[in-house]
This record gives sequence, C-alpha cells and structure tokens, in this order.
Amino acid sequence: MEQHIERHRERLEHIAHTAMLERGLLPDFSKAALTELDRIQGPANTPQASVHDLRKMLWASIDNDDSLDLDQTTAAEELPGGQVRILVAVADVDALVKEGTELDAHARHNTTSVYTAAKIFPMLPEKLSTDLTSLNYDADRVSMVIDMIIDPDGSLREGSVYQALTHNYAKLAYNSVAAWLEGLAPIPEEVAAVDGLAANLRLQDETAQQMKKFRHAHGALSFETIEAKAVFDGDQIRELEIEERNRAKDLIENFMVAANGVTARYLEKRNYPSLRRVVRVPKRWERIVEIAAEHQYELPEKPDSSALEKFLISQKTKDPMRFPDLSLAIIKLMGAGEYVADLPDGSVPGHFGLAVKDYSHSTAPNRRYPDLITHRLLKAALQDNPVPCTAEELEALAAHCTEAEDAANKVERQVGKSAAALLLEGHIGERFEAIVTGAAQKGTWVRLLKIPVEGKLVHGVEGLDVGDRVRVQLINVNVDRGYIDFKKIRSSKR
Repeated sequence: MEQHIERHRERLEHIAHTAMLERGLLPDFSKAALTELDRIQGPANTPQASVHDLRKMLWASIDNDDSLDLDQTTAAEELPGGQVRILVAVADVDALVKEGTELDAHARHNTTSVYTAAKIFPMLPEKLSTDLTSLNYDADRVSMVIDMIIDPDGSLREGSVYQALTHNYAKLAYNSVAAWLEGLAPIPEEVAAVDGLAANLRLQDETAQQMKKFRHAHGALSFETIEAKAVFDGDQIRELEIEERNRAKDLIENFMVAANGVTARYLEKRNYPSLRRVVRVPKRWERIVEIAAEHQYELPEKPDSSALEKFLISQKTKDPMRFPDLSLAIIKLMGAGEYVADLPDGSVPGHFGLAVKDYSHSTAPNRRYPDLITHRLLKAALQDNPVPCTAEELEALAAHCTEAEDAANKVERQVGKSAAALLLEGHIGERFEAIVTGAAQKGTWVRLLKIPVEGKLVHGVEGLDVGDRVRVQLINVNVDRGYIDFKKIRSSKR
C-alpha cells in the first residue's frame, strides 16, 4: 500500500481526542487528579490480620499481548470426587482510589477505559492501572478473591469472597496460551519456567470447558463476531488484524462470569445492594424469529434462550463463514446491555445472553467503574459496615454508567472506522468481494471478505438483503468521519 506522508497514529489520536470531547468524556486527567496521584508512593500490599495469605498458590494472569493493566489472576486446585477449586484474584483498586477523591471523580465521570485504535484513554492514570493497582508479574498484592468449587459437570457448587495476599508468577497472553492448549504450539516459556503451572493451567482449561458446556446447556448464547484491531508499523497502519476467540479467552470468560455471579449473590445474601449488568428480554424477538425462519429454523413466539442457542449452533455448523454476520444481527436485535441497581428485597431481570440471573461487574476495577463500586460494596459487607451509598445514589450511578459506557463504545467504533478508512485511502476504485451485513431504511452495509472492513453501499442496493454475496467497488472514504462508501458491481444468490 502507498505510504502517506502524514502520521496515521497522530491523526487517529486527534480524531479520538475530539470524539471523546464530543461524547462528553474526559480525555485528560485534571491537574488536581495528577497532584493527588503524585502523593501515592506505593501499592497497597500490606495485609491486615484478617487477610489470607495465598501467595503459595500458582497465580498467573492471562490477558492481551499488550495489556499492562492486569485486573485479575487465576489459580486452580484439584479436589476429591472430581471437583475443582477455582480462584479468581481481582486487583484491590479501592485501596488507593478512595471515594470522593479527584482520581475517583475522573473515573466516575468516564466510568471506563476507552480503547481506540491509536491510543488508550485509561480510566485511571497508568501509574495506578499498570503498576500500583495492577496484579503485576512477580509482585505481591492484596486482592479481592472469589473462591469457587466447581462440580464435575461444570456447575458451581459454592462460592465465597474474601481478601487475600496473592503473587503473580507468570504474565501470560491469550494467543500463545491458547495455541499451546490447543496443541498448535509449544508451551510458552513463561509457563515452563514455573514448576507445576502447566498442569495447573490445563486443569483450569478443562474446568472452564465444562463450565462453558453447562452454561450453554442452560441457555447461554454462542455468539461470534468479527473484531478488527489496527496494527501499526511505526506511525503507519499496516493492516487490520482479526481478533479471534480461543481457548484461553474462553477460560477467562467462563471464570469471570462465574465470579461475577458469586459477588452478586454474596451481596444479596448479606442484604446489601449491588450494581448489576443485564440484557433484558430481547427487544426485537419477533425479528429474531423471522431471521431464523429465513434459515428454515423455527423459534418459539416467546423469548427462549435455549432455543436461540440451538439455532445459533446449527447455523455455525452449516455456514461458519457467515455466522459472524448472523451473530452481529442477533446481538443488535437483543438490545444493549445496561446497569441496574439491585436493592434489598428488589428484583432485577437476568442477563439473557449469559443465562445468569445474578450478574454483577466485579473483575476489572482498573478499567470499569461499576467494578470499583462493587468492590466498595463487598468491603462494606465483609466488614459489616454501613452501605457506602444510598439507594438513590446507586440508581443514579447505574444510569450514568450505562450512558457513559455507550458513549465510550461509540468513540471506539468511530475511531475504528477512521482507522479502516485510513487503510483504504489508497485503494479508491478497487473492487472487492463482500457480504451484506445490514439492510434497512437507513442504509445497506457490506463487509469485505478479505479485509475486516465494513462500509455503506451507496449505489446498487435494490433487492439486497443480509447474507447476500456482492462484488463492490470502493468509491470514497472520509477519515475524519469514519465513512467508507462502496457501489455494487454485481451480486450473487445467498
């Protein structure tokens, strides 16, 4: 591809910074917050007498290759009768970021770290999120531990929550761990360097797979969407890389879903409120039924997660290439997730897509404010202290977190589209094979098959529907707005 004189990274950073401001988010920390940060000199790793010492367990973190804000580590222990003890240690961010401080005010405003193609806008300064409140390699940290007993069938037998001193013995990455677990690559050096860690991770993997089977048998949904990440060569975008699901990601996802359920029930049993993440009953179930019928599959008239899961599995088997686009369509029809306050003696809907009723966010407090709130509630419950906020405050926080997270997602999508537009700037007039991913009054959208880029079809939309194959020509891009426009050359039947 022709190299442009301008610096892609610099331009995307400017687009991201502007998009943050336009969406009401704070791209920079205030002077007051940074002054406050300067007064924090070390991690909170001095345990109180009531804190367990679990440093001898084989804790390890698994995250993206470039992740430095390590929110959790995991460990496992084999028990008699086929049961497995799974432990999730989560960073104690509240130990250093106290409610009412300037640092907390910034985190409360944005509610999440924003991950754009060229720059990360962290919820907390990197001195905290990637160091003092991160579960870093070879460091002792006081953590919030979710301790679970998993039965051989993958179901959760029991769970508890407490604080403990932990030690991260290996900083691992999803892709290399997954390749090893799947028999596609040798053992990662970081795993081989720690006696017993390989066996521990294999136990975690086997347990996570059983937990996954159990969840999906009870209605959790199998989605698979295409997510692309900009890869830079210096300051220039070289390509868009597809981020795929794998065994290591499944391992962490299943443990986090279970851990978030344990924290929600822990608070409920002690009559404390909680902040929960839910996807209510799908907003457009009737359209999901219509899509299934178009694929010669019958779904019930009333929302049924188990039936939907069977449909998704059948379509992934029949047409794996188009399954990501079907997944995306169903996800959009499900409706956006939201945060709700669950008050004592109250009732909240379950999380339809995860097939769980009790689901809090508690495993990523460095990058999500709802998780930090949950930790403050957990600490109050553990110490029998009063609830640190009123019901009205928690309900207002839930609404704010939903709105701010939606704004952050829009910023990430906008910058992602601008990155794709930059990559295609030198390809105006070229032709590509594509698939229709959206067809509605507001427009028809296509995704290229060889490059993970989606754009608008502005000419030749007549008669096209989701799933149709079409050959298109790139006719225009607008990097600042993230627009990519195509026209149809020819189409083929689904």
